[in-house]
Amino acid sequence: MISAKFLFATVAAFLTTITLPAVAAESAKLPPDEGKAKERLNSSPRHGEWVDIPVESGGTAKSLRAYVVYPESKDKAPVVVVIQEIFGLTDWIRSVADQLAADGFIAIAPDLLTGKGPNGGNTDAFPSRDDVTRAVRGLDANQVIADLNAVREYGLKQPACNGKSASVGFCWGGGTSFNFAAHQPELNAAVVYYGTPPKDGDLKNVRAPVLGLYGGNDARVTSTVKDTEKKMKELGKPYMPHVYEGAGHGFLRAQSGSEANAKAAEQAWPTTVEFLKEHTK
Repeated sequence: MISAKFLFATVAAFLTTITLPAVAAESAKLPPDEGKAKERLNSSPRHGEWVDIPVESGGTAKSLRAYVVYPESKDKAPVVVVIQEIFGLTDWIRSVADQLAADGFIAIAPDLLTGKGPNGGNTDAFPSRDDVTRAVRGLDANQVIADLNAVREYGLKQPACNGKSASVGFCWGGGTSFNFAAHQPELNAAVVYYGTPPKDGDLKNVRAPVLGLYGGNDARVTSTVKDTEKKMKELGKPYMPHVYEGAGHGFLRAQSGSEANAKAAEQAWPTTVEFLKEHTK
């Protein structure tokens, strides 16, 4: 006769074998937490490569370093420009690009600090995160737009591109993504993760639909949402904000920081992918 104890242990072991892979598969549909970014990059089956993108601004030519990841697909795909946080082009931003490629997009993450580091280096040449933060804050806004335009043009010229483009940014990059939409009239969509809006005078120039994703415990940024929503509505501009209660600033990168951050990430990322697919097909 089989004992109840033995039967319980057998059933528990069986359930473990079928649920754990399901959980792992589900979590793989999101960008990783910052601490697991390097692991994601090292294990990715997708083709990622470093490229130098030519930029011309004010009569001066330069190259912009960028990380490009391609989807594994037989069909042409839209380009998504992935805009860094104030922490520069990190492994985490590159892992977000990898996830976007997994979701069917050509993802290009430029290093907007190209050539601005010690000895002409890039983000990884700065001695500390604080140094990177100061350098990003000192970037010229017009030059940033010129850089992003060059990245977008590079992506559109790729044979695998379907001719559509979008931007997604985080923190400083979230605000920059919104600002890019105000300065690039042919952008098809813009996603703003916990970033502030452009100046009121620039909102009228936004043509692309904008998706905003914010943490409820991030008053510095989220307090701008209601006014922005009102102004965009008055202008007849499509703006779709989502505020995730209890989540903090940077919740997608800091998913392990709290249960609310993890929940926000699980809800925000599928919303992002659906929005991008809808407006770049």
